[in-house]
Amino acid sequence: MKYAAITDRLANLGGAKWEVHALAKEMAAAGHDLIQLTIGEPDVTTPPALIAEAKRAMDAGRLGYSNGRGEPALLEALAARYSRRTGRQISTDQIACLPGTQTALYAVLLTLTGPDDEVLVGDPLYATYEGLIASTGAVAVPVPLHAAHGFRMQAADVAARITPRSRLLFLNTPHNPTGAILRAADIAALGELAEAHDLWLLSDEVYEELVFDGAVFASPFDDEKLAERTVVTASISKSHAAPGFRSGWCVGPSEFSARLLPVAETMLFGNQPFIADMTALAVSQPSEVTAGMRARFARRAGLIYGKLHGVQGLRVHRPEAGMFTVVDINSTGMTGEAFARAFLAEEKVAVMPGESFGAALAGWVRISLTQDDALVAEACDRLLGFVARQQEKAA
Repeated sequence: MKYAAITDRLANLGGAKWEVHALAKEMAAAGHDLIQLTIGEPDVTTPPALIAEAKRAMDAGRLGYSNGRGEPALLEALAARYSRRTGRQISTDQIACLPGTQTALYAVLLTLTGPDDEVLVGDPLYATYEGLIASTGAVAVPVPLHAAHGFRMQAADVAARITPRSRLLFLNTPHNPTGAILRAADIAALGELAEAHDLWLLSDEVYEELVFDGAVFASPFDDEKLAERTVVTASISKSHAAPGFRSGWCVGPSEFSARLLPVAETMLFGNQPFIADMTALAVSQPSEVTAGMRARFARRAGLIYGKLHGVQGLRVHRPEAGMFTVVDINSTGMTGEAFARAFLAEEKVAVMPGESFGAALAGWVRISLTQDDALVAEACDRLLGFVARQQEKAA
């Protein structure tokens, strides 16, 4: 039987990247006592006020079909939020509401790119980005993000990879997996390239509210000069500890949103009104859980850095935001994939191989910051013991 070409383009770009995480879940289900440091699930439950609002809306009969763009109250709340952030008047016709950041990114890329277009994207990158880009028929062009530059995308590295087929520059700030944040100067330099080569800027900003103390968030959408070529995506999954509700959005120029609308309507034609009501409440006021998450994740990142950096040849990149840190384990002589599998088998600690996030993170692992401090500290101790044994074997 014949299948669509998209199935070939996406082969091994989906769940295959999460095999270590899946294996850890199977082991846990079989009764193994594991420390799971693989995925970025908030370490608190969704705030009761948001759940209560969703229940209120359901009880009020907010259970019918929505429209393709989003419920009016949520659109108004998002327009007010981005108007405050940018200092410009953002209208509801610049916004589309979709089920989570992943769906929003998919719809945006379908709207802006097509077969043989090139999408410039940082490497390392979030594990689903390759599949999102390939799904449209576009080609991902990796731009290496170097540890020496704090894993922040450099304009010179982008410029060296621009061709006549380049269509879009895909940014992620704060960055997953490294927790790096683009500076305003970085964005200005990247924006100059986008203007010179008529590129769209797509910025995944789902970790915007998880910026640690001392770091400053910046977005190309906040620069009025770049706003007409910029689309932003985000959701309440991280900021409001609500990943299961799948509530996200994209914001961009009005013409872009008008062109995206039939794409989004073809996909799903609206999301759930009761979730929209909950999301409107969430984005119209400060999140009650982000401050605690920021403090805990920053503290755990510092704990990992203090225990591992410079010990036994390990290097730790200290994040500025988000839910992860990355560790260079090249001193073991192992790939990140081999390290993660052996570490799980021998020490019952699950971390993600760096290779799941691109070639530039080969020989690294990503560690989640979402477990209790004591478990994170224990995982570090087990990691040091594991590394010592690997180095003894190689000696």
